[in-house]
Amino acid sequence: MNYYIVIPAHNEAAFIASTLESLVHQTLLPKKLVVVNDNSTDDTQSIVAEFASKYNYITLINSKSSNEHLPGSKIINAFYKGFETFDANYDVICKFDADLIFPENYLETLTQHFQNNDKLGMASGFCYIEDTGQWKLENLTRKDHIRGALKAYRKACFLEIGKLKPAMGWDTIDELLAKFYSWEILTDETLHVKHLKPTGKSYNKASKYLQGEAMYKMRYGLLITFISAIKLAYKKGSFTLFKDYVTGYFKAKNEEIEPLVNEEQGAFIRKLRWKGMIGK
Repeated sequence: MNYYIVIPAHNEAAFIASTLESLVHQTLLPKKLVVVNDNSTDDTQSIVAEFASKYNYITLINSKSSNEHLPGSKIINAFYKGFETFDANYDVICKFDADLIFPENYLETLTQHFQNNDKLGMASGFCYIEDTGQWKLENLTRKDHIRGALKAYRKACFLEIGKLKPAMGWDTIDELLAKFYSWEILTDETLHVKHLKPTGKSYNKASKYLQGEAMYKMRYGLLITFISAIKLAYKKGSFTLFKDYVTGYFKAKNEEIEPLVNEEQGAFIRKLRWKGMIGK
């Protein structure tokens, strides 16, 4: 299978070399890999340029955007700047973060999963973070959810869900829409991916309001938003985040922001969410 990979990178000089080293030593190499250097002020550009000079399937794109670190639109807009350079000859499109170390059989194992199941739309491994010298499962990891850091989509699924939404919550919306269109999602717990920078480490207060806004845009409704906000804030160890999420939801509602899914998709999403909550 042909893997095309886009890696958005903003000031990732401390990590990007490790990520690229892990990808150039895969047992199944990607056909194309684009790193979008998004307004970095460190050595990200020169590090990626060195890899691009050694490997003909690696390309560097330099992009200018704001210095503000906002999840969602910034990273997906950078993704599209890389994606737009690709032709249509990919079987799997990946959006990877610039702070990951993949096991050498990562792409080969994903290929086996995709080839064994024609309805498999998305697949990934599990993220691990270093804690007191040991690599431990990141607490945001779930068996039924693929982290935004390491997304891999079958081409047909990627196109049917309308690609990626440039908004906070994009990495949940993609899965919900995949299920709406009857695609399956798989996480392989044997694939341990080292996540060098914990999720959300550099997010600011303004960005955290966007989580609640995303829940509104996905048509969760107030009760599901309330429950989801409690669970997410608990996992991140901060009650303040719960208030931020709920504030973001009501802010979006009062401003009548346009949802990212239609009413039929919203009803499906709410039903799916209730089913998952009741099951747990």
